[in-house]
Amino acid sequence: MTRFALIALALSLNPTEAARADSVAREVVELDATAQLALMADGKRSSHDLVVEYLSRINALDRGGPKLNAVIELNPDALKLAQARDRERAEGRCGVLCGLPILIKDNIDVAGPMATSAGSLALSDHHARKNAPLVERLLAAGVVILGKTNLSEWANFRSSQSSSGWSSRGGQTRNPHVLDRSPCGSSSGSGAAMAARLSAATIGTETDGSIICPAAINGVVGMKPTVGWIAQAGIIPISSSQDSAGPITASVRDARLLLGVMAARKELVALANSAALRGKRFGIARQAMGFNAAVDAEFAQAVQLLRQAGAEVIDVEIPNYGKYRDAEFLLLKYEFKAGLNEYLSRTDARVAVKSLSDLIAFNQRNQARVMPWFGQETLLAANALGDLNSVKYLTASRSAKALAGAKGALKSLRDKRLDALIAPSNAPAWRIDWVNGDNYSGGDASIAAVPGYPAITVPMGFLHQLPLGISFIGGPNSDAALLQLAESFEQVRSARRMPTYRASIEQ
Repeated sequence: MTRFALIALALSLNPTEAARADSVAREVVELDATAQLALMADGKRSSHDLVVEYLSRINALDRGGPKLNAVIELNPDALKLAQARDRERAEGRCGVLCGLPILIKDNIDVAGPMATSAGSLALSDHHARKNAPLVERLLAAGVVILGKTNLSEWANFRSSQSSSGWSSRGGQTRNPHVLDRSPCGSSSGSGAAMAARLSAATIGTETDGSIICPAAINGVVGMKPTVGWIAQAGIIPISSSQDSAGPITASVRDARLLLGVMAARKELVALANSAALRGKRFGIARQAMGFNAAVDAEFAQAVQLLRQAGAEVIDVEIPNYGKYRDAEFLLLKYEFKAGLNEYLSRTDARVAVKSLSDLIAFNQRNQARVMPWFGQETLLAANALGDLNSVKYLTASRSAKALAGAKGALKSLRDKRLDALIAPSNAPAWRIDWVNGDNYSGGDASIAAVPGYPAITVPMGFLHQLPLGISFIGGPNSDAALLQLAESFEQVRSARRMPTYRASIEQ
């Protein structure tokens, strides 16, 4: 049974009924997760109500209508779990996220009937034996997992000519604002699903830009926490030194709430207000700008709002900016090989692929389905390298982390006594192009990603109907302060907008 046949069976809705349900549900699903939790706490909505509404919306928008293709698989137990959450609430034993329907990226282990595949046909029969620790924390807090989101296959670490949001198992995810435009990656499905409100919140993962870019380019909030705040266990890996899961949400307060649960950090409960910007010092990372004059103009308006709220904003030049890129890519290839081999070696007997070498051979045997548009040169390059004791790896790791961190972003933050670095998160979304691959033209998540620092993107504005975000980047373990700054900015610049599912900018 397909995931969408499952929706029809669960809801028994014909297309007309589905459209009517979507219309009724919009006023609820367009609220952020915090507001939805309040409705459930007040008895105005049940978790079962919300799950039915979201399943109907997935049916109408992901399979039908604009065909976003953001959801790779649905949880057949979602309705039963929602009913259980409603009973737990009535009995006073449900957590802080009681009954909240969420979607989780398909490279994160969720035990049960859904696969964990990283979008690859090679892992279409891989069912995790146990939940990732971050999933355990979310479930303990009371979430209802609606399903898994599509992603760029192998979290965009298969080829330099890949199309963000495309996977051999899930197909192409589309940007809900303009459908022929990229959703960015690798957390493409999580970003697009959040923008279209296919769930109350989504979870993504990032190695270098894979939360920040899809959140920004789809017009929502995305938080990449300090590496190590959230356990990496149970996530199909790229890099032990850079990987992190994080929330993609409708608002910063939602991101703060979800991150607090995922990272078990009680200090994230503090509320923010625009007065929190008064006296703060921000450094404009000009080296990450200049790729689009209209984006710079939109960013200048955001800077003006920060100044009007009492913040001091100065230009900074980050030392050694960009000098870490070659070393970073080399260390990622080393860490990917080591991490993936370990992960695959622990999968059960149903999974024939037990190593990176096995994966490469599988892709070659099934190239018509797996590689119709781009190849696997990144996998081949990683597999040709040695282990993590290699001098080349150790040298690359030390170099990348020092140049990007202590001799880079952190030096700017400390020398200029900054509360955060700021820069545009993204260029406007480019057209999806399976022949040539992605056409990134601006935005730089590497400033935070390479040294493992926290970053958050908040909607900043639009250019030709395409969302733009602003990034706030802090030093290690400054996540709580960074969230407060971002939430304060959100209060003075509310740039959220529901997508209209235009076929193209011209239409």
